[in-house]
Amino acid sequence: VTHSIPACIGSVTINSKQLDNESPVSIFAVNKCYEMVQDGTFFDGSGFAALVREGYKVRSDVNITLEFRTTAVHGVLLGVSSAKVDAIGLEIVHGKVLFHVNNGAGRITATYEPRGTNSLCDGKWHKLQANKSKHRISLIIDGNLVHTDNPYIQSTSADTNNPIYVGGYPADVKQNCLTSKSSFRGCLRNLVLTKGQHTELFDFSRAFDLRGVFPHSCPGTEH
Repeated sequence: VTHSIPACIGSVTINSKQLDNESPVSIFAVNKCYEMVQDGTFFDGSGFAALVREGYKVRSDVNITLEFRTTAVHGVLLGVSSAKVDAIGLEIVHGKVLFHVNNGAGRITATYEPRGTNSLCDGKWHKLQANKSKHRISLIIDGNLVHTDNPYIQSTSADTNNPIYVGGYPADVKQNCLTSKSSFRGCLRNLVLTKGQHTELFDFSRAFDLRGVFPHSCPGTEH
């Protein structure tokens, strides 16, 4: 067995002596246990998850769906970039959800702004769908659709070749379609990317780099 156990462990004794788990000598990817847990992945606001080490190619079409829960008004949700300008990005900025796409000719953005007192940062689950189809982009939050006009109709392919960064990204990584550097704090679940007939559900425990991310459970309530 080469992977860690997704569980809570307590009251460990060796030779009748109880181990002190409050002040460990070192600690790696260990979170506190919660009385109430939910399925999903917990992001503690300090890091990110990196998926697809060899690079994800968005190209002409991609459909992204996920569910998120947060009490923070800022946070990176997802970014895929290239060394040039081509990229896509999803982020929460001032409580709004922004979906950015650059197919090489310029960045365009679909923005969802909650109406009235309906906050997306209420600690409840919200469903997001972001769709790029050639030069068209749309964003659906909790069933509410946002379109945006794209003046660059000849430019249709986002030629990305970098990993998918979720919940944030390393300081030395360039993200051409994200304006925020704030790591996401909260929970994500059911991240699915669809290209044509190919649908991929991403398991965060299989990420090649995880920092401040706990793949198997979310606290039942935000603390």
